[in-house]
Amino acid sequence: MTPPGTEAALLDSWDYFVHLAVVLTPLFIGASFLVGLAQEYLPPERVEELLRARDHGSGNVLAAGLGAVTPFCSCSTVPVLAGLLGAGAPTGMAFSFLLASPIVNWIAVFLLLGLFGTGVTVAYVTTALLAAVVAGLIVGTLDLDGYVKDVRITAGGREIATDGGAPASDGSTATDAASGCCGCGATATNRSHRERVTAAGKGALTFFGDTLPYIAVGIAIGALIHGAVPAELLRRVAGPGNPLATPMAALAGAPVYVSVSGMLPIAHSLTEAGIPIGTVIAFVIGGAGISVPNLILLNKLFERRLLAIYATTVVTIGIAIGVLFNTVLIGLL
Repeated sequence: MTPPGTEAALLDSWDYFVHLAVVLTPLFIGASFLVGLAQEYLPPERVEELLRARDHGSGNVLAAGLGAVTPFCSCSTVPVLAGLLGAGAPTGMAFSFLLASPIVNWIAVFLLLGLFGTGVTVAYVTTALLAAVVAGLIVGTLDLDGYVKDVRITAGGREIATDGGAPASDGSTATDAASGCCGCGATATNRSHRERVTAAGKGALTFFGDTLPYIAVGIAIGALIHGAVPAELLRRVAGPGNPLATPMAALAGAPVYVSVSGMLPIAHSLTEAGIPIGTVIAFVIGGAGISVPNLILLNKLFERRLLAIYATTVVTIGIAIGVLFNTVLIGLL
């Protein structure tokens, strides 16, 4: 015999699932098309070219901006990082790119607009980009170049080396960063604008199909939270009365990772249950930045100390932005 209220909770969850699916699907398809255009006009090779000649400071700003508008998947971000570091780019500048890429992108912006409105979206993007720049500048002062592994990565039909192109016999490790990943590949540079737009449209459909399971899982989890989990319980654990709620949320996001597109529906259901917006944002940043798949890929490139610094930086950014939202920005939104 089912407990009283179960049927009503499941129906409520189903209604919420349908509502989110109707709202988010067109937004996600539009964002996917912009992802395709970004990858056509700013392929990894072009990003590396733009950043290689930049100095510490202005390079961090450009790196964070490019990380936001070139939403490469994790398997493509690693080769870009390898190319930058192999060409002698500062580690701090590479960090600004790496930090901005998973937490600020077209997908996140479109879904944030649909779920939380303009004010939250602008505040989130601004603070996240600023945090990526500042964190990269700080990392750049720590002399961490020696903690980048000497590896040779094959991706998109080209070989990238963090050792500046030294022969593989010197002890560096060869690896295929794109193996079994999202299918990121080389982009032709001699196509017409019409061909690029057509390719972006096809890529958007492919990207949408590849990412659909993550969105569905995120919406389903959000719907279950909305309909089946008592709001009072959520507020007791992660509400404003718990001073550790924001740090806990930043750490809790990692094992719940379903991509940022899947994290945001969960975030929306949490805010509707009365969880402060800053705590929810810390949860999203932690999940997008230090997911287990992302850390596994970065382990190919970073020694453990540098990997730990990256993870700590992401959690710190999540906590800082979350606290800022909960204490300062909440009154302005």
